[in-house]
Amino acid sequence: MLFHDIALIDREGKTREHMNVRVAGAWIDAIEPCTDTLAEAQAREKEVYDGRGKLIIPGFFNNHSHVPMTLTRGYGEDLSLYDWLYKRIFPFEALLTEEDMYWGALLGIAEMLRGGTVSFTDMYMRIQGIFRAVTESGIKASLSNGLTGDASTVLEQTAWYRETETMIRDAQTSKGLVIANASLHAQYTSAPELIRQLSDYARDRKLRMHVHLSETLEEHEECKEKYGKTPACYLADLGLFDVPTTAAHAVYIEGSDYDILKNKGVTLSHQPSSNLKIGSGFADVKNWRDHGIRVTIGTDGAGSNNNLDMIEEVTLASFLAKGLHRDPLLFSTGELLTFATRNGALAQGREDTGLLEEDYRADLAVVDMTGLKFQPVYDYGTSLFTNANASDVALTMVDGRVLYRDGEFTTIDIEKVIRQVYRIRDEKLAALGG
Repeated sequence: MLFHDIALIDREGKTREHMNVRVAGAWIDAIEPCTDTLAEAQAREKEVYDGRGKLIIPGFFNNHSHVPMTLTRGYGEDLSLYDWLYKRIFPFEALLTEEDMYWGALLGIAEMLRGGTVSFTDMYMRIQGIFRAVTESGIKASLSNGLTGDASTVLEQTAWYRETETMIRDAQTSKGLVIANASLHAQYTSAPELIRQLSDYARDRKLRMHVHLSETLEEHEECKEKYGKTPACYLADLGLFDVPTTAAHAVYIEGSDYDILKNKGVTLSHQPSSNLKIGSGFADVKNWRDHGIRVTIGTDGAGSNNNLDMIEEVTLASFLAKGLHRDPLLFSTGELLTFATRNGALAQGREDTGLLEEDYRADLAVVDMTGLKFQPVYDYGTSLFTNANASDVALTMVDGRVLYRDGEFTTIDIEKVIRQVYRIRDEKLAALGG
């Protein structure tokens, strides 16, 4: 496919208009100035996409999510965090089957593809259902089940271990779509003896790690009181960060945490919408960046966001940083795009994607800027994280394969998915007593 006469953002963060981007197979084959007319290109090329009024970017990497939580979207609004979790979410999740996870994941994947996301990093449960949804849809993902347990837990005897081992084997058959991860739900939901076992297991199996870190003030302070250490220091001492790790939220990291995370090569993933909605505060992403820590963006689950719109998430991250530091220069468009694309790809261990450059994988999104809210367009690049949202994405491509275009999904029967999630909703509500 040739994307003809389209705008793009180069590696320096500068907008370049009137460009041609050629995709051959799964790869970006050529990027060059547009010197021909649309008619000339159509006469020469097998497939031409008219890029006038549009911006092409690397697709987004949603670096922290619980995608099947689409099934809980809107269930338990206007409640305290405790009541939301213990009176709504946990009872609902306890009823979910692997088949339910499949349908919930498909709904979330469709929403992400609709918004230009090409890959996601997920921590949830019954992950075989999520794996099935990923491989059928063609999106990419790093999948894991968040470990919890007490001091008596023997890792190799758990359902978590069996599920993770299955995922490691299945990922090898996914043609590169799925990467198996290990994950710890959080510092406060597992005993230190179990965390050591997990650290050893991930190191032996050469798995990347995913963890919630210092999401709320309560968990952060309780760890300091109980162990005399911050969660970051505590987990580092237990060896959790001895493998490449993505830590989500990190709202309350402090002091020496920054050096620990930097020296261990930990990636921090920012979820501003979820942090604000549950009242946990907001992370100081400028401090992360200034300490040399890799920054990524994630939506968290749709139960606490309530959408999977990466453009909206990046825009909010930008606006929060500007307000917190009273600095309108935080962050540049190029830096924001890197947070949401290349950094996420690297955090997943995908070195060959996340950039709009020749010889990188064609994991791409096209944003249509012909709508009224963009007019008049002065700069397609800077309009991305000020004017756009997921509804403006016109095309999403993974490994050179178009998965979404102009309202149509090529691999997902979205009407069937919606029917199934309403069935699941009604069944679970009936089981819970309404």
